[in-house]
Amino acid sequence: MIKKNQLNFNSIAPDLVVNTTKKVEVKLSSLWGEKPLVLAFTRHFGCTQCKEMLEELVAGQEDIRNSGLAIAIITQGTPETTALFAQEFAPGLDCFADPEKKAYKAYGLERGTLAQTFFNLKVWAAVKKSQKKGYKVEPPPFGQDAMLMSGTFIISREGRVLLPFYYDHIADHPSLELLLSGVLSTNWNKSFDGPIGHGLE
Repeated sequence: MIKKNQLNFNSIAPDLVVNTTKKVEVKLSSLWGEKPLVLAFTRHFGCTQCKEMLEELVAGQEDIRNSGLAIAIITQGTPETTALFAQEFAPGLDCFADPEKKAYKAYGLERGTLAQTFFNLKVWAAVKKSQKKGYKVEPPPFGQDAMLMSGTFIISREGRVLLPFYYDHIADHPSLELLLSGVLSTNWNKSFDGPIGHGLE
């Protein structure tokens, strides 16, 4: 179900200030000024699905950048806790802290329902899969919201939302294979007026 606060294709991407892990304030627009940006929001630091998503992005970061895109990760953590989390789960990725969750709100990422977060067979199947990789289900650290949903966006150099991906449930992140064979095969530096994927020359 589409919610009224969600962004659509060609919406103006909200431009807020977030913090680097070294406590430097950065405007989001500076992240998409040179290249189109993959902007991925995580849930809380105990989320197994978020760790699995980050594992895929870390493994595919070279391919993503070779596709002409930059990558940025937004977390609910403080700069200090985000630095520790990124060191373990997102090496090589630029991670930013949004402890007040202003960027989450601006991008239409709201608190999910119980059916989207906990009482969902697809979620529990994904949790089992993640546990086999060694990821543990853990409670959210202090100040982080276990019900807050995540999402992935591609933003043009002009600051327009080219792809808003809102999760139906917390295990609904797009696979790297899907991104690389579909979304990331699109030439994001050219005028976008057709389908996503191969053949846009």
